[in-house]
Amino acid sequence: MERAVVGQGAHIAAGSDAEAVARWLAEYRGSPKTLAAYRREAERLLLWLGERDMTLAEMRRDHLEAFEAFLADPQPSSRWVGPPRPRRADDWRPFRGPLSPASRRQSLVILQGMFAWLVEAGWVTHNPFRLMRDKRRRLDNRQGGIERYLEAPLWGWLWGWLDRPPEQGASARDRFEQARRRFVFGFAYLLAPRIAEMSAARMGDFRRREGRWWWQVVGKGGKSARIPVPPDMAKLLEEWRASLGLAGEPQPDDASPLLRALDGKRGIGDNRLYRLIRETFRGAADELESEQGEGARAWALRLRQATPHWLRHTALTHQAQAGVELRYLAATARHARLDTTARYLHAEDEAWHRQQSRHGLAERGGTRQGADATRDEPV
Repeated sequence: MERAVVGQGAHIAAGSDAEAVARWLAEYRGSPKTLAAYRREAERLLLWLGERDMTLAEMRRDHLEAFEAFLADPQPSSRWVGPPRPRRADDWRPFRGPLSPASRRQSLVILQGMFAWLVEAGWVTHNPFRLMRDKRRRLDNRQGGIERYLEAPLWGWLWGWLDRPPEQGASARDRFEQARRRFVFGFAYLLAPRIAEMSAARMGDFRRREGRWWWQVVGKGGKSARIPVPPDMAKLLEEWRASLGLAGEPQPDDASPLLRALDGKRGIGDNRLYRLIRETFRGAADELESEQGEGARAWALRLRQATPHWLRHTALTHQAQAGVELRYLAATARHARLDTTARYLHAEDEAWHRQQSRHGLAERGGTRQGADATRDEPV
């Protein structure tokens, strides 16, 4: 195959794929979280191409299949997979592990947008993603219903476990960590924040106006929003502040971190918060199996699969099930599109299931099973 000429006819100042991608990333410098996510996916692709001595301009439709398979199983794992490390560390790796189907879709969505920009910039001549016949299914994140959430009974057990009083003789550190876990999970469940919003939250973001509490948050894309704080969250905040030795209500000018490290003063970052939540899920799964044995295996598996974003999905799903109107649910979620929020509505699934239960097999005695068993046979 004749090697593509890098950047021929380009409308950007770049001398390599890395420089061209850096120009694209610069478009997102106003949104640090988005920039970090896009840089991660672009870097993975560039490293993968580098292993094959290929350029972006040489990517074809069949390469996308190979790349998606690589995202699902980065091999050799010693070369690609490792724990979180500083980017310049010798043992830094691009992956923490294989990507889930949802994460692979998100990666392809990001890279599709990158290629579209590079085509407009004249750096490459075509976008291979446009040749994917099942592109809509593969690249559309607006899938059917949300599945990655904890059902109400499982959440009820989990919160009950988190809400247990400390054991007799627990150390000051154990008491602090238990109070922090309880607050983190309660905060996530009651207000449906993203993990970055939780780690960035300040005490003064909670403000009382005309007798009502609100949470002021700067979310995805730098958009500011104001979310109603329910009574349980106001009480949870008061209890968390008491565990830190603080007065019951924060002041509007209090810029100290909401979530604290073990010293009770410093904040905690996204990575530490992520690990804290995953560790809690795993600890809860172990406790559940210890308490209930073999019968709790399915629930324990769900807990071990859960990630911090499951808490947001759980919060929004349970709000929808509690009857919160779609417009208010969308405002809490801070979704730009109502059809994104509508994925959390499971009422139609339940109604469909009830209707379907009317259809059953005839029993040996000739009678029919199901809720509609007494219905007359059709003539």
